[in-house]
Amino acid sequence: MKEEKEKEKNPTGEHGKRVLQLTINGKQYEWHQQYITGAEIRKLGNIPQEDEIFLAVKKPWEDEPIPDDKQVNLARPEIEHFYSKDKHHKITLIVNGRPKPWTERAINFEQVVVLAFGSYDPNPNKVYTVTYDKGPHENPEGSMVKGDKVLVKDKMIFNVTCTDKS
Repeated sequence: MKEEKEKEKNPTGEHGKRVLQLTINGKQYEWHQQYITGAEIRKLGNIPQEDEIFLAVKKPWEDEPIPDDKQVNLARPEIEHFYSKDKHHKITLIVNGRPKPWTERAINFEQVVVLAFGSYDPNPNKVYTVTYDKGPHENPEGSMVKGDKVLVKDKMIFNVTCTDKS
């Protein structure tokens, strides 16, 4: 209710006369409105379209991805720090104790099995068991079955076993 009245008084979203501070990739910028979108951050910081933008968040939380259409409130107590990084995500997964390079934000059941054994055998007599640990906050630990997909992060651990029922 209060926010609606504020918008009626201030339909442009300008934040009074106060200049708001933010940083993009370590460089300080000024912004004259309460909200800024990912697209505006991209333009202001001269960030290429192929890079992703993140809002730095204090630990233990993960940094927040900021797509072009997302609005961020700059009028919070602290200066907001944004950074960009190449979308070509390069991390290392630990699969059965061995480091495996990975470039996607998520991995599915079959892909984990391929990393572990070099191939996936759909034979119904083969049963794969996949467990994981040290994942992102959305899925910090658990197990996977065929058809599952989980988000990944650097140094996430997967344990994969194969049992032959025949």
